[in-house]
Amino acid sequence: MRILRLLSALAVGSATLLLAQGPPAPPSPPPPANPEIDMEGFLRSAAEAARHRASRRVSEDDFLKMSREPGTIVLDARSKQRFDELHFKGAVHLSYPDIAIDSLRRMIPDKATRILIYCNNNFRNAQGPFPSKLPSASLNLSTYTALFTYGYRNVYELGPLIDIRSTKLPFDPTGTLAAIQQAR
Repeated sequence: MRILRLLSALAVGSATLLLAQGPPAPPSPPPPANPEIDMEGFLRSAAEAARHRASRRVSEDDFLKMSREPGTIVLDARSKQRFDELHFKGAVHLSYPDIAIDSLRRMIPDKATRILIYCNNNFRNAQGPFPSKLPSASLNLSTYTALFTYGYRNVYELGPLIDIRSTKLPFDPTGTLAAIQQAR
């Protein structure tokens, strides 16, 4: 009997609470469609890019060797400030937010061009020019996916985490790198 009284009291209390709140608010209308934003397309492209990328991650030695071959572009998609502070010698700069149809068409008109990419999370002991990002927010992932989505398939990514003080990769400006290497 006690349980019935308790359940009855709970039911009355719940009904009172619902009445005090009034009728439920009507559902919000969906936001207006925007044909310039396609989340489903992005997710499909990201999944395809991830499969493609699996065999496109290269060692420090291979990255260096490939960067010296004619027709290869090393693309740095970090901010202009970080690029100016320290970058791979000979790299071209196109900040990730500036990757767009026209900027890619101007910078890399041939989609068959071999492109090498690297990012902040490839280097340690250089928090100024290469501040760490969360692994799932690594700039390599975004850059690779963007290039893949725009139709570039000859893209390779520097794979390892490298100590900036002992890397074989050449960097500019050399004064900044020399200061980092001397800090050992």
